[in-house]
Amino acid sequence: MTAQVIAGRAKPRGRYPHFRRAGDYLYVSGASSRQPDNSFLGASVDAAGTATFDIAAQTRAVIRNIEAILVAAGATLADVVDVTTYLVDMADFGGYNEAYAEFFDYDGPARTTVAVHQLPHPLIRIEMKCVAYRPAGATP
Repeated sequence: MTAQVIAGRAKPRGRYPHFRRAGDYLYVSGASSRQPDNSFLGASVDAAGTATFDIAAQTRAVIRNIEAILVAAGATLADVVDVTTYLVDMADFGGYNEAYAEFFDYDGPARTTVAVHQLPHPLIRIEMKCVAYRPAGATP
């Protein structure tokens, strides 16, 4: 088994890898819209401290972050077989679902979406983790 923290990506906020390979499966750790400079796509705070969120933009950023991790592991989004999504507010489900559909359709991965009380940073409204099936040594 191999595990990897990928240079040039937002560093995990704890002691865990971006992904772990176990045989032909890749397990991608929970990803958010956090960028390598520690900014968050789809979230902003004005001068008064009021946060504004765009769940569709955050969802796209999360999936693109997952895609970059998969590419570094030798896989693609087409290899994803299971996705688990955590939303801070189920009122965001519509925007999340719409953005998700830009990347996956009915032939895509199995999916579970749950609401959680909070995520590791107040600007994170969504976190996703996934499992991809990509035989070791397969060419992309």
